[in-house]
Amino acid sequence: MEHVIALDVGGTGMKAALVGADGDLLHQARRGTGRERGPDAVVESILDFAAELRAHGERHFGESAAAAGVAVPGIVDAERGVAVYAANLGWRDVPLRDLISERLHGIPVALGHDVRTGGLAEGRIGAGRGADRFLFVPLGTGIAGAIGIDGRVEAGAHGFAGEIGHIVVRPGGTPCPCGQRGCLERFASAAAVSQAWAEASGDPEADAADCAKAVESGDPRACAVWQEAVDALADGLVTALTLLDPRTLIIGGGLAEAGETLFTPLRAAIERRVTFQKVPSVVPAALGDTAGCLGAGLLAWDLLATR
Repeated sequence: MEHVIALDVGGTGMKAALVGADGDLLHQARRGTGRERGPDAVVESILDFAAELRAHGERHFGESAAAAGVAVPGIVDAERGVAVYAANLGWRDVPLRDLISERLHGIPVALGHDVRTGGLAEGRIGAGRGADRFLFVPLGTGIAGAIGIDGRVEAGAHGFAGEIGHIVVRPGGTPCPCGQRGCLERFASAAAVSQAWAEASGDPEADAADCAKAVESGDPRACAVWQEAVDALADGLVTALTLLDPRTLIIGGGLAEAGETLFTPLRAAIERRVTFQKVPSVVPAALGDTAGCLGAGLLAWDLLATR
């Protein structure tokens, strides 16, 4: 059975799959990155994992994978196949595409940015299916974005397209590690909401999910924290939709798991802010934590289609 290898590499763990031509996940596996052992060890873990997936395909499907797709965090030069920089993995200029291809006996390998790769899957086969223009925004530890145009995701001239988390929504506000103050992700990421609710509630273990539950129960402190995040998010999203005019706005990540506790006030906040702009459909992501793997599989199949 013809298939490709898909790898989604995160800061602490890796998700992998063998993906069929119709997008079916034929086999799935997970393991830690082992980043505590250093950047070189992480690369070796990825290579070993890829080789194991290749062997699994040979044993169970009677043939080797035809290609591989790999999604990684940080700054990615997809054209050269280089992981340029990933702070949480300690990488600088890692020629990951060539290293994986060599370990997999020369099969073609596509390297992509994790959020754009997840966005590719959501746009083609997930919540954005059928939309000619979409914006995928996962709200996790940080906030990033993927700009979808006619079935592909725009990387930008230098690989930075979609970095909506670093739109300044509160000038002079909280310092951001990027060097600016008041960036969107300092107010509306799951990490930001967790921190704000931990401080407001006096419970250092409280997180964004706890805040959402408190909002649902009517806690006024939680409602204030939540509304501040929703307002900041709406400010950033309206800036993005003014520039990009997407047909569908897909919200994912940990904060989106709050469901309508997030989406009802967010839709209202966006509608209050627009004037001439068209409000897109604002929908939750559909693929959950499989989006990265599915997107990596799509990258691999796209690679074969263009050969």
